[in-house]
Amino acid sequence: MDFRLDGKVALITGGSRGIGKGIARAFVESGARVVITGRKVDELERTAAEIGSAVRVCAGNVCDVAHGEAAVQFALQEFGRLDILVNNAATNPYAGPLIDADAARFDKTVQVNLRAPLMWTQSAWRAWMKEHGGSVLNIASVGGLQTNQALGLYDVTKAGLIHMTKQLAAELAPRVRVNALAPGLIKTDFAKMLWEGGRGEQTAKAYPLKRLGEVTDTAAAALFLSSEHAGWITGHTIVLDGGGLIAFPR
Repeated sequence: MDFRLDGKVALITGGSRGIGKGIARAFVESGARVVITGRKVDELERTAAEIGSAVRVCAGNVCDVAHGEAAVQFALQEFGRLDILVNNAATNPYAGPLIDADAARFDKTVQVNLRAPLMWTQSAWRAWMKEHGGSVLNIASVGGLQTNQALGLYDVTKAGLIHMTKQLAAELAPRVRVNALAPGLIKTDFAKMLWEGGRGEQTAKAYPLKRLGEVTDTAAAALFLSSEHAGWITGHTIVLDGGGLIAFPR
C-alpha cells in the first residue's frame, strides 16, 4: 500500500525538529502541503527550506490560544483547507517524583501537553473540520501507559492526552477521526538526556527489538493514521516502543 496524502493539508505543532519535523517530511513526500509551528522562527525556516516549497511556517507559542487560531487561519489562507492536525509540541520541565512537583512546572507541563492540544483541536474543528471532516493525531507517549520514577508529571499529562484522544474521537465522529501515537524512547534532541552517553544502549537491550526508536518510525505510523487507509480507525493509540511494554521482567 502507498499511503498517499495528495491534496491534503496538515498543520503540525512543534514541527521544526524531532518527531514533528519527521512527520512534516513524510507528509510532504507523500503529497501533502504542510504548515509547521514553533516558537523559533529561524528553526522553522531552516526546516521549511530543508523539506521544500510545500512547507509554510507560522511562529508562536503553542499555549497561546490566539496563536492557535491564527495558525489554523494561516493554513486556510495559504492552502485553502485543513485536513490533518498533528498535536506534537510537548514540554518536560520537571524530572523527579510526582509528589515533589512544584505548582509552576506542573502548570507549565499541563498547559503545553494537555491544554494546548485541546485548544488547537477546537480551533481546527470550528474553522474547518466540523463542516469538511479531517483527522487529528496526538503525539502521546508510552509513559502515559505506565509509571516512571523520574517522569511522573510528564507521563500523567500523556495519560490524560490518551484519554482525551478517546473522548474527542467519540465526540467528533463521524466527520473527524482522532488517534494518538505513544512512542517509547525516540532518538531526538528532546529525549537526549535519556539516550546519550551510553544510556540508550542500555535501554535498547531491554527492548525485544533491541534498538531505540527513530524519527522515521513515528513518521511512518503518523502517515498511516492520517491516510485514508486508516479510515476505520478512531479513538485508538498505537504504541511504538520496540516491544518494551511486553518485555519479560529483567
